[in-house]
This record gives sequence, structure tokens and C-alpha cells, in this order.
Amino acid sequence: MSKATTIKEALKRWEEREQQNSLTAKNIDLQFQWPPIEKMDSTLGTLVQCERISMSTNMIEKIFGLSGMKCLKVLSLSRNYIKQISGLEAVAETLEELWLSYNLIEKIKGLTGLKCLKVLYISNNLIKDWSEFNRLAEIESLEDLVVVGNPLSEGLDEPSWRAECIKRLPTIRKLDGEPVVLNEEPQL
Repeated sequence: MSKATTIKEALKRWEEREQQNSLTAKNIDLQFQWPPIEKMDSTLGTLVQCERISMSTNMIEKIFGLSGMKCLKVLSLSRNYIKQISGLEAVAETLEELWLSYNLIEKIKGLTGLKCLKVLYISNNLIKDWSEFNRLAEIESLEDLVVVGNPLSEGLDEPSWRAECIKRLPTIRKLDGEPVVLNEEPQL
């Protein structure tokens, strides 16, 4: 296989395609690189104006290099090979949306310091323990959660799944793409 695309190379391609300077851009799309990006690096820290970055559908294994991204609100890393949630401390004060669906994540720790996180897409990962799910209750700002497709939901019909999630996260407003209805009761 070809050598992986670096962040620097991906940014150069993006600049040529979009006719913009990445250092001043607010919205940057680095998804679907070929060859895929395998490593996030400190080059990302130069994107000080960036509010939204997508690096989905690559081969990234670890979240890294976000220091300096003081304006980042939306981080999309779905469809990668990420195994654990870490490296988000630098954006803890600004990050509002985190897209991590279709990765290899088993544990949710690493999210609790995200003070502004409203949207978390973490479906189709490897989360199997309710004790991990319960960590989400520590994110007081969380409103929209997509978590279906994890081993945790296996064996539960949709009404039971929703009821269990809502019981554990009573402040959630949207679950798995559907609004949470006030007084949504567990189906017995």
C-alpha cells in the first residue's frame, strides 16, 4: 500500500481544491484521503481559526495534535480506527460536537472534561458496559446522543433500549436521531 497521507499533505490538497488558506479557514474537510491519513499531528495546531474539521473515513488510530485549535466546535472522526477517547483536553472549553461513530471504542472515559459538548455520535463502536454509558451523565451539556449499534444495545428491543438510556440520561433531548418525548416511559 502507498505511504499514508500526512495532515500537511491533506491540508495542501484542501487548499488547492478550495482556493483557501487553511490557517484562516473556519471549516476544513480532510475526509476520505487517499492514501488515508493514519496519524493526527501537531500541524493541526496551526489551524487556529478552524471551527469545524472532518477527518472521517481515514485510518486514524489516536486523537492527537489539537493544541492551538482554540475555536474548534465540531470534530468529525467517524469511520477510523480510534480505540480510545483521549487528546481532547485542548478543546475542552469549545468543542460542542464530537462525531466518533464506526470506530473501535470500548470505553467512554476521556469525554467528561468537555464542558460544552452538546452532540455526541458514538454509534457502531464496541461499548458493551452500562458502567461506561453511565459516564455520559457527567456531561451536563449533552443533548443529542447517537449510541445505537454498540454491543450494549444487543438483546434489547428499541422501546426498552430507549427507556434504559433515558433513565440513565434524563436530560437528553435527542437519542439515536429521534427526539425524546417528555414522559417517555419504559415499555414493560
